[in-house]
Formats: sequence, structure tokens, C-alpha cells
Amino acid sequence: MIIGSHVNFNTEQLLGSAKTAISYGANTFMFYTGAPQNTIRKDIDPNLTNEAFMYMKENGVDLKNVICHAPYIINLANREKEDSWNFSISFLKKELYRIKEMQVGYMVIHPGNALKIDRMTALQNIADALNNIIEDDLPMILLETMAGKGTECGINIYELKEILSKVEKKEKVGICLDTCHLNDSGIDIAKFDDYLSEFDQEIGLEHIFCIHVNDSKNPIGSHKDRHANLGYGTIGFDNLINVLYNPKLKDVPKILETPWVGEYPPYKLEIEMIKHKKFNPNLETDLKELYK
Repeated sequence: MIIGSHVNFNTEQLLGSAKTAISYGANTFMFYTGAPQNTIRKDIDPNLTNEAFMYMKENGVDLKNVICHAPYIINLANREKEDSWNFSISFLKKELYRIKEMQVGYMVIHPGNALKIDRMTALQNIADALNNIIEDDLPMILLETMAGKGTECGINIYELKEILSKVEKKEKVGICLDTCHLNDSGIDIAKFDDYLSEFDQEIGLEHIFCIHVNDSKNPIGSHKDRHANLGYGTIGFDNLINVLYNPKLKDVPKILETPWVGEYPPYKLEIEMIKHKKFNPNLETDLKELYK
């Protein structure tokens, strides 16, 4: 299984991210190139990048499975203020060039928020923005499935299909599924195979390049987007294990974005749960023991 979590992009940049991921027992990871809530970015250090390549190779992490996530401040859906929309396009393109320097092949983005405009216009705006951003030699953009909080776009198969239908270079755009977002948008993860069948018919499973694996603190269809630790939410451990081990998604990287438990990252123990297919009811206690 290709399994990891989101990790920090610290002073050691990609090397630091790789070290953290490997300490969790992961063989892939996802990172931001800076704080997701702002535009402050440092230049990519090629020496640290080269060290990261060697370290990853030595520890069984394939660079082709590493994922980057775009900052949250990007909104491609709303074009009421042309300057703001153009800023989102420009900043996302800069982020893509940054991860290209590190030979990372995928950038996950939240499609955007419609705000006061109608949804069909918002979906068109997203597609128009992607057509402005996409270049043949830049990494692939992955549209994330969203929970439907507020005016979020990309909350169902129809909206994702609508965006993709308007993208000119379709081979440069894929999909990232998020189990919490799917649940909160109204999809029953206990019937995940039914969802995959519909997705395959409407879009095609070959367009799925990443899965965010999160439990949810909310009931199905709540449109709230609050992640929970594996087995500690409303989706349930067994249903998430079925997603993780679904043979149709065998070669797709799975990324944990579950919350820290107090001051401790849960990913090492959650990855152990996944590998052994066994729920740990003592996660908080065991984490305190692990990090004491």
C-alpha cells in the first residue's frame, strides 16, 4: 500500500518532510510549500532537494507518489474581483513551478468557493482558471472532492465532471478523493463501491490520483468538514479499511489528514492500524507513551 500523511515543510524543506514521513513508517507523504493560509514562501534549496532524493531512495519512498497541497487562500471559482481571481491563478502557477523544482508531480487544490455568484458560473470560472494555469511541463493539478461547506464547489461527481469537461488539456487534471468530505457531502462510505462505480461511469477511475483518508466528526450529509481520527468518527474504522484496501485503488497514494491528538501527531500509530487492519481504541494513551 502507498500510505502516508501530511507533514511539515520545515527549514529542511523536502528533506525534512521526508524524514518526518519515514519516522511514521510511511512510504509517501503530502506537504505544503509554506503556510497554507498565506503567501510567504522561501526559495527552494536545491541542495536540500538533492539530499531529500537520496534519503527517500534509501528509505523506500518513491518520489512519483509524493503529493503537494495548494494553499487554502486560492479561490478559482469567484471572479467578482478580477484582480483577486488573477492573483489566485498567478499564485497557484508559482506553486506549481516551485514543486516542479523538486520534481513533485501532483498539486491538490480545493476547487474554490462560489460566494455570491451562481454555481454554473463558478464552475466555468474554475475551468477557465485551469486553462490559464496548465502548461505541458508543469505538474498535474488534482481537484479535491469537497464537503459542501458554505459555497464550496466540487461537492459531487456532477460538478467535478462539469469542470473537467471544460478543461482543454484534460490529461493535466485529475481528482483527489477525501473520505471525510465525501461523507459530509452525502456519500455513504459503507457503500464506497457504489460510489466508485458511478465515478467510473461518469468520469473514470483512471482520473483518481490521490485519496485523503479521514474519519468524520459529523453525520453523513452534514456539509461541515471536520476530520476525525481513524475509527473515532462517524465513518468507522472498517469502512475506511475497505477504502484503503479497495483493489480498484491499489496504486493510488493514500494520505492521512487526521487531527493531532492533543500535542501528538497520530500518524505512526494510525499507519500501524492500517497495516494490521486493527483498530486501536487506546490511541491517546499509546501516543503519550510513544512520545514521552
